[in-house]
Amino acid sequence: MGEDYSVKGPLCVDLDGTLIKTDLLWESLLVLLKQNPLSIFLLPFWLLKGKAHFKHEIACRVTLDASILPYHEELIAFLAQERRCGRTLVLATASHVSFAQAIDDHLGLFEGQVFGSDASINLKGGRKVALLVERYGSRRFGYAGNSTADLPVWAQANEAIVVNASSGLAKRAQALTHVSRIFSQPASRLKQVAKALRVHQWAKNVLVFIPVVASHQLTHRPLLIQAALAFLSFSLTASSVYILNDCLDLSSDRRHPRKKSRPFASGSLSIPFGLSLATGSLVGGVALAFALPPVFFMVLVGYFVLTTAYSFYIKQFVLLDVIVLAQLYTVRVYGGGAATGVVPSHWLLTFSLFLFLSLALVKRFTELRLASQTEGTELHGRGYWVTDLEHISSIGTASGLLAVLVLALYISSKEVLVLYSHAEVLWLVCPVMLYWISRIWMLAYRNQMDDDPVVFAVKDPKSYAMAALIGVILFLAK
Repeated sequence: MGEDYSVKGPLCVDLDGTLIKTDLLWESLLVLLKQNPLSIFLLPFWLLKGKAHFKHEIACRVTLDASILPYHEELIAFLAQERRCGRTLVLATASHVSFAQAIDDHLGLFEGQVFGSDASINLKGGRKVALLVERYGSRRFGYAGNSTADLPVWAQANEAIVVNASSGLAKRAQALTHVSRIFSQPASRLKQVAKALRVHQWAKNVLVFIPVVASHQLTHRPLLIQAALAFLSFSLTASSVYILNDCLDLSSDRRHPRKKSRPFASGSLSIPFGLSLATGSLVGGVALAFALPPVFFMVLVGYFVLTTAYSFYIKQFVLLDVIVLAQLYTVRVYGGGAATGVVPSHWLLTFSLFLFLSLALVKRFTELRLASQTEGTELHGRGYWVTDLEHISSIGTASGLLAVLVLALYISSKEVLVLYSHAEVLWLVCPVMLYWISRIWMLAYRNQMDDDPVVFAVKDPKSYAMAALIGVILFLAK
């Protein structure tokens, strides 16, 4: 025999952190600030009129796509089964009612039984308890929640379903009512934090060592220490920007076949935690910068401003975005020079610009190629169309070849004779670079390239072999 749902009563379900693995207030707030950054000055005035008014003002200005939110699939499967068995499902949330109704329209589980905050009522804690008891009676409804704010509701419920919560909270709920189900997530927080920081992307910041290497001062320990501090400073600062970018780009990431698994897009980490982590990373990066010459701090500030502008605005503009990405790579080289006092030559900076423009275009080409196979005709949030693929590849391959041309002109210059006794041997570097750049683009055409070619190169044995070969050539030329 099935369960008697007339005795158990309706099952009321919380939204933020329960039905979905995120918080819609934070989501909508970030969307608002991305749409209109100046809105930040209105937020305190809205908040002074109460949390309900604050949520309502944001909801009036923001639309969220319910179809791409990170849902708790296991819970949804359970709710669907309960509904098929005849149980009434109710969505009761502190999020704005307009967002809750959009989610009900998408899922079709609650059949209009939706309660949420509006312009005058913030449906949380005591207010939620009062509403549910008034509607269904004390101990005549079940409730699915995830946080300590749900404890007063469980105290009046005849059944608790605990979702994505600690074992301690489950025990507290058990002391208040019968806990019928516990939905938990695997404990992999440290791994998710590393993914959020994009520790694997720190490999890009090895570029700060290039001025020391190019000037043949690799054995100079004080310079290496300064370059190492610059590496850590850039890495932490870059991580803060990566996190900020991920938080601002949730909608686009969730539409991407690979990026949708990122910690904030998937809901594995909360937005408030992400913003705190970004702040801590930035503070750490700036603190390290103070241990280096003042000019490095200025370069770091410029890098942060440019990357933040890219996240908020520049990345929406076709071609300008990749030019800025190329400049950001070059800034790392310049930052290494600022940290060590070894000024990079104009040859090195020009070579870096063309090379990294090519690699930035590989990144965009790969994303667009993947989008064409899964999403349709454009790259969401970037402004590129599938028809741009040929043009992107033409500019990208040309930029890579221009980098090799700059290298050849450098080898032919008088400056090279100061550093190398057998400069003619350096010509062997050119075919190696031609092979590496051509191979990167060929792999991109074959869909065998990661989103970021620099990260790909760090994992690629053949790239290591090419780097070792160039190292041997440089040694022989010295």
